[in-house]
Amino acid sequence: MASTVENISRATIRFAGDSGDGMQLTGTQLTNTSALAGNDVATFPDFPAEIRAPRGTRAGVSGFQVQFASEDIFTPGDQLDTLVVMNPAALVTNISDLRSGGLLIVNEDNFVDKEFRLAKLEANPLDDPDLDQYRLIKIKMTLLTRTAVEELELSTKIADRCKNFFAMGFVYWLYNRDLQPTLDFINAKFGGKPEIAAANEKALRAGYNYGETTEAAISTYQVEKAKLEPGRYKNIMGNQALAWGCIAAAKLSNKDLFLGSYPITPASDILHELSKHKKFGVRTFQAEDEIAAVCATIGAAFGGHMSITTSSGPGIALKGEAMGLGMILELPMLIINIQRGGPSTGLPTKTEQSDLLQVMYGRNGESPLPVIAARSPADCFETAIEAWRVAAKFMCPVMVLSDGYIANGAEPWRIPDFNALEKIEIVHPGERSEEDPPFLPYKRDEFLSRPWALPGTKGLEHRIGGLEKDHETGNVSYDPENHEFMCKIRQEKIDRIADFIPELEVDGEESGDLLVLSWGGTYGACTTAVTQCQAEGLSVSHAHLRFINPFPRNLETLLGNFKKVVIPELNLGQLQKIVSSTYGVQTEGIHKLKGRPFTVSELKEQFKELIG
Repeated sequence: MASTVENISRATIRFAGDSGDGMQLTGTQLTNTSALAGNDVATFPDFPAEIRAPRGTRAGVSGFQVQFASEDIFTPGDQLDTLVVMNPAALVTNISDLRSGGLLIVNEDNFVDKEFRLAKLEANPLDDPDLDQYRLIKIKMTLLTRTAVEELELSTKIADRCKNFFAMGFVYWLYNRDLQPTLDFINAKFGGKPEIAAANEKALRAGYNYGETTEAAISTYQVEKAKLEPGRYKNIMGNQALAWGCIAAAKLSNKDLFLGSYPITPASDILHELSKHKKFGVRTFQAEDEIAAVCATIGAAFGGHMSITTSSGPGIALKGEAMGLGMILELPMLIINIQRGGPSTGLPTKTEQSDLLQVMYGRNGESPLPVIAARSPADCFETAIEAWRVAAKFMCPVMVLSDGYIANGAEPWRIPDFNALEKIEIVHPGERSEEDPPFLPYKRDEFLSRPWALPGTKGLEHRIGGLEKDHETGNVSYDPENHEFMCKIRQEKIDRIADFIPELEVDGEESGDLLVLSWGGTYGACTTAVTQCQAEGLSVSHAHLRFINPFPRNLETLLGNFKKVVIPELNLGQLQKIVSSTYGVQTEGIHKLKGRPFTVSELKEQFKELIG
């Protein structure tokens, strides 16, 4: 019986296996291929928290989920249409996400007694009657891969590493994906090792041909192109978008870019990406620790560079004192925090909105800093530019928040026309003669910003340091009235940013039964859940915060226009605490702390319960 092609609007697929099975590469290639096919895509890579977890164990399972669609999507999908698992541990840790009737594709060769013991299973999970609700396809992927590459006379170990390409090829056949983009990738990636390139190509084609010759699924699936805004697109991850956004911001302000960083999961890729772009005037400094990294960043800012530092929560804790120094010096710089799960080392590879209270209040003294949060991988580009625009105009460090879900996730990004981007005007004070009045480094303009005086400029000599400063001369001051004035003026400066940023937009009516207020990476799930509720006639609206400190000036009014306000967060209610204390309003919270993003279905259910 010949297989039929079924047209569908979207598909959600997850690859899962050992940390060394190449699931991230497999998922990334399916994502890129789908993006090139014109689909809208969204991804969710899921790494083990223990990078060196023993092979075959549940703790060592790595996964990559991708949703591609012929319509706009904002999440990597809730329930899986297809789950590909390479071993028993991957099956038992992921099967609950596969929808009833979905395709379960397994590497049958790994379902043996040894693997059952490693996964702490007493029997073969493929014999579980509960699997009857899925369409099970058992493939001897390891054996078939070895057979496909046999003529290359590779070692068994090397041959077995190609089985992810076999799985990829089968999924490509199943969803009518073009092999050519991945073949091009193989040649580019492994061109220096022709035998490895040949093996991966043979495994990929073998997986595709297996599907075609056996017609294992009976039906294959076709997802048509999405109707995206015309333009040139790139499939981009959040960390790459942040790096590119920082480069663009530097060029828009006619500055060279300096990064002072210490590698830390999941922020390291920003360092890796920026290190590739020296031709754009980018300098990267990999410091020996987090404190050295941020102090170097402060030095570069003092020297007149666009200066940034990157980290995650534990590193931000170490940078705390120096961040206060940057604040009291009133130097423009970006402090980028790619949040991860939990306190201490916590869950370094798992997503969580863990650090909002930390970046708001986690410094000694009165140390207010603006806080801006990206909402999606592609949005990271614009967020970086906007953050630098604020830092340069108001002369202050700016906290930029992302998270593991955004950083490692990917989506199509419409490449902007650089010449159409708004310039960032920065004016440094010029040289002064002996006839000019003395230079006052802390005399403020209409934005309460002090001048950005470049060192070495004649006549602009002034004191610098962490001790409290005179409100005009910058000299050390122990005057109590001056200290109180400086604390208040630094706070007022941050407050005035609200007059510079856009008012909060509402998706839906500006009054009603329920307002969903979100921030950061919850944007996609909240947007989709609200849209579905609105389609059912429910009085639900959605507002998403990019600026958290200060809040947009119309937020208080909006909060008062709704019977209930709910704030979904991947924490225990950090934004909820800030909003409630700032405006004295009662809000509801939806909290999740599982190292995974919200699903649309769980949010939609809770929204309906709140409306009643």
